[in-house]
Amino acid sequence: MKVVTGVVGNDIHVVANRLIEISLQARGFEVFNLGVNTYLEEFIDAVIETNADILLISSLNGEAEGWCRELNILKSKYKSLKDVVFMLGGNLAVGEAKTEDIVPKFKNYGFDLVFHQVDLNTGLDELEKYVKAKK
Repeated sequence: MKVVTGVVGNDIHVVANRLIEISLQARGFEVFNLGVNTYLEEFIDAVIETNADILLISSLNGEAEGWCRELNILKSKYKSLKDVVFMLGGNLAVGEAKTEDIVPKFKNYGFDLVFHQVDLNTGLDELEKYVKAKK
């Protein structure tokens, strides 16, 4: 399966981004890593261009809140995105925040899977379960 990944907005956690890429490759995914400082529109363009099955966006310092609100609007413009799995993970809020408040917010933005302060392997395990159940 093909995965487009990268870091959204002004967030620049380069090391974690590289670890995500390596972990995805170790699990057999074909990875297209857009790197850091990536706009949501660039992620969508890459998913379409690569015919990816999954978009995995990471955020470490709460950048996702301001950069991912328009996901549903972008998804509605392209029919080819209806079968794509949209996943977001990392530290998704600035300061103290409850997971039970954050996850529904980002799901309302259009993400299928949302992981706030969950370790990488747990998140990827859940991604694989989700993809398997979706088939």
